[in-house]
Amino acid sequence: MTISDVRAAIEAEDIKETWRDDVEINSACGADLMSDVMAFVKDQVLLLTGLINIQVIRTAVLMDIEAICFVRGKSPNQEMIDMARDNGIVLLKTRLPLFLACGKLYKAGVCQGGVRAID
Repeated sequence: MTISDVRAAIEAEDIKETWRDDVEINSACGADLMSDVMAFVKDQVLLLTGLINIQVIRTAVLMDIEAICFVRGKSPNQEMIDMARDNGIVLLKTRLPLFLACGKLYKAGVCQGGVRAID
């Protein structure tokens, strides 16, 4: 699924400075604990999180995650946007809660690798 398809499925808004339309998403991981992300992440994954700090971007860089969506209407700060842009990471934001966003992605077909909401 393309990142544009993902954006539409979860009613997300892209952070313009980070947008790339060449990103493919095969699975999704919903978590607020970055240690869980590091333990469970797969290739071509979209990270969904309500955590708003620079550690989210650092984790994405470390795990080769190309796309992050912030849930519950949260927005990244400029430091996060700059680091994401510099590392080629697409940032999205949605008003949906984590569980509902994961469900909509599953329904839209992000199921080759699975959709996982980690407690």
